[in-house]
Amino acid sequence: MKPGRVIGNVTLSQAAPQFKGARWLLVAPMGPAELTNQRLYGTESSPVVYDKLGAGVGDPILYVEGAEATQPFEDSIPLDAITVALVDRYDFSQPEV
Repeated sequence: MKPGRVIGNVTLSQAAPQFKGARWLLVAPMGPAELTNQRLYGTESSPVVYDKLGAGVGDPILYVEGAEATQPFEDSIPLDAITVALVDRYDFSQPEV
């Protein structure tokens, strides 16, 4: 699982039939700088994430990518990332080296 913050919604005019009624979010991955509030958004690319949990812009989430993202579906589905948790609160401190 990876932490991220929802930074936008994605609207599609057409999609594969498996995704009828799906919600899509643009997510900014969160690393140590974002988790400690040193930076609001990361410099990594922002994945488009399938969401059935109801996350909104500004919400912190956990998401998975790759084959794990397809696990909730019975049939094979062309999916790269999915929201797995809405985060209410997190505590993070940078480990000392």
